[in-house]
Amino acid sequence: MSKHKHEELDPDTEALLQWCAEVETLFVAAGATQDEAQQQIEENAEWFTDMFFDGLSPEEAAKAALK
Repeated sequence: MSKHKHEELDPDTEALLQWCAEVETLFVAAGATQDEAQQQIEENAEWFTDMFFDGLSPEEAAKAALK
């Protein structure tokens, strides 16, 4: 991987990454380790992406995932 120039992410990707970071923080607050929280999001990336684009808040997504 070359490091020519830092590429800007599109606004939707930036927003999705921020949203996932908030969900991750909520998982950790609920008792998950940082690694467990990241793994949960990575393993269910499509589902979380769908929730993001459906307009769910990070709190709503975390609640749904923790059920």
